[in-house]
Amino acid sequence: MKHTLTAATALAAAGLLALSGCTADGGESSDTIRVAYQKFGTFTQLDDHMKQVKAAFEAEHEGLTVELVPIEAQQNDYFTKLALMNQSASTAPDVMYEDTFMVESDADAGYLAPLDEYTESWDDWDAFYDNAKSAGLGGDGKTYGIPMGTDTRALWYNTAVFEQAGVPVPWEPKTWQDVLDTAAKVKAELPDVVPLNVYSGKAQGEAAAMQGFEMLLYGTGDTLYDTEEKKWVTGSQGFEDSLTFIQDLYQGGLGPTPEQALDKNVGNLVSSEWFPQGKLAIGLDGSWLSGTWLETGTAPWPEWSEVMAQAPMPTQNGDEPGATSMSGGWTLAMGSKSTNKDAAWDFIALALDKDNSQAYDIAASQIAVRSDVSEDPDYQAANPTFGFFSEIVSVTNFRPATSDYGQISSEITIAMEAVMTGQQSPAEAAAAYDEAVVRIVGEENTTSSK
Repeated sequence: MKHTLTAATALAAAGLLALSGCTADGGESSDTIRVAYQKFGTFTQLDDHMKQVKAAFEAEHEGLTVELVPIEAQQNDYFTKLALMNQSASTAPDVMYEDTFMVESDADAGYLAPLDEYTESWDDWDAFYDNAKSAGLGGDGKTYGIPMGTDTRALWYNTAVFEQAGVPVPWEPKTWQDVLDTAAKVKAELPDVVPLNVYSGKAQGEAAAMQGFEMLLYGTGDTLYDTEEKKWVTGSQGFEDSLTFIQDLYQGGLGPTPEQALDKNVGNLVSSEWFPQGKLAIGLDGSWLSGTWLETGTAPWPEWSEVMAQAPMPTQNGDEPGATSMSGGWTLAMGSKSTNKDAAWDFIALALDKDNSQAYDIAASQIAVRSDVSEDPDYQAANPTFGFFSEIVSVTNFRPATSDYGQISSEITIAMEAVMTGQQSPAEAAAAYDEAVVRIVGEENTTSSK
């Protein structure tokens, strides 16, 4: 039975294959598998999950050892360190935590092993939604990553702060201007509160490019990449308008100071201090945010569900469909240099079976990508925000799945930082971005929207 990701959404993957003493290609196998993943700041749910799976795996597979390699780094630094590990067989992981937008480029680089021979005989694979499966595909159409979960993004707001500022709740902004006007009212009434946080600048990496900028861009009706022509878009008015929003926010004093915004730890401050302590009114952030505040989170906040509320991010001028979101997600992938691919697969399958997927999704506030998880009453009851963030899947967008996206994403953050710090106007930063795109992909691989 095939599934499609709907408002119910679900998570990961599993089912153990018989473990042999040889690799999938017949080579000599290792009795240790190395598992690399990100451990950063207050978000430790993945580390807890990996420790639990390691214990279960070793209990079931006598003679095999799992070496956990938590990489304590912000996202961009994590990608860099993981790439360095993959360059040598002596350090390359057998299993790695892989962002969906990196799957194609890492597969092209030869870091990942295709998983189709395993998924073909894995009963659990039928439980995964089809568009979740597509997130783990390489450019050759092969599966290189098994999805752990997905996410959406929206506006979180502190109702207690809103009430102090005289802003009615529930809050239902219809345009960008509505968002900025509300931020301005908070600033006027509560000068010690940060009115609105939108991640921006090079230090924030993909959090800025995707979670900040692309949440704006796709609300203008424009796009980064023309999927029909398979070309990158230059000369986009929506791109310039999105930078203008960033300028209005930061140069208008409606956001964090540039110094705060460029702190690599600002995401941790938002979740563990600014929102719980009433220092931030609105944040453009992800569906996972509340995971920090759960009893099992790193900054428990028992009252969070009574204080925090959510609103969809509106399109620029309220045009259809009226709201927008961005979705991403992470996978577990197998290293191409693994000397025991069967054991590596067994670890992936165990980590993402129904029970482990559900436990991780609840702990990390993930939108499930398995139908049996999303339909489970315990999953649905675990977090009052799951319904809201699942519903906006209908208006979500995805990053271009191309091997050059990483370079393009970096240029977006450069443009954002130039505008937020006042070094360039939106028009100047957009023009510099266009030049960079042409330099990266070649003019023949671009198309102008002008």
